[in-house]
Amino acid sequence: MGIITISRGSYSRGAEIAQKLSQKLGYECISREVLLEASQEFNIPEVKLTKAIEDVPSVFDHLKHDKRNYVAFIHEAFLEHIQKDNVVYQGFAGHFFTKDIPNILKVRIIANLEYRIKVVKEREKISEEKARKLINSIDAERRKWSLYLYGIDTHATELYDVVLHIDSLKVSGAIDFLVDLAKRPCFQTTEETLNKLKEMLSVAKTYRNSFPQVT
Repeated sequence: MGIITISRGSYSRGAEIAQKLSQKLGYECISREVLLEASQEFNIPEVKLTKAIEDVPSVFDHLKHDKRNYVAFIHEAFLEHIQKDNVVYQGFAGHFFTKDIPNILKVRIIANLEYRIKVVKEREKISEEKARKLINSIDAERRKWSLYLYGIDTHATELYDVVLHIDSLKVSGAIDFLVDLAKRPCFQTTEETLNKLKEMLSVAKTYRNSFPQVT
């Protein structure tokens, strides 16, 4: 029994690792569901919320919902999903939301630029120059997003229990390593963990309900 959060660099195959890891462990894999649930709470189309992640400051200037509301809705939706335990969460600030719970395994998946360029070229069918520009643009926006919304730099290694370079390790090696790590006693869910998560969800609901109604 356990909860794993996976933060990933763009085109570093983190989503693939999360999905295959969850299958091997028999856990549920979640990511986009949290965003969708939050978008329903916001009463705005998911595509707009997705755009807000890609280009936070400019989009928030045009949305009626401020930074505090956005963080609160995503936070609450995330906590709702992980109450059930046995979850691999990949995506938006899972390591930040669970930073005060030590036995949740927090993972960062990264890759060297040349590896990511190769992935982009093959996946998007574009030139090396365009691939490099795309990666740099996504990296800049994601870093800006995390700093703007949560005040964290996703590159900071102290946020994670383990940082894996996928270049040499490969997807299969990363999964095997994480399966073994996830089975260690220090990353097993305890009654204390579950009680803490329930308490955090209750606080998140109370905090969010204190906001003026979103219209």
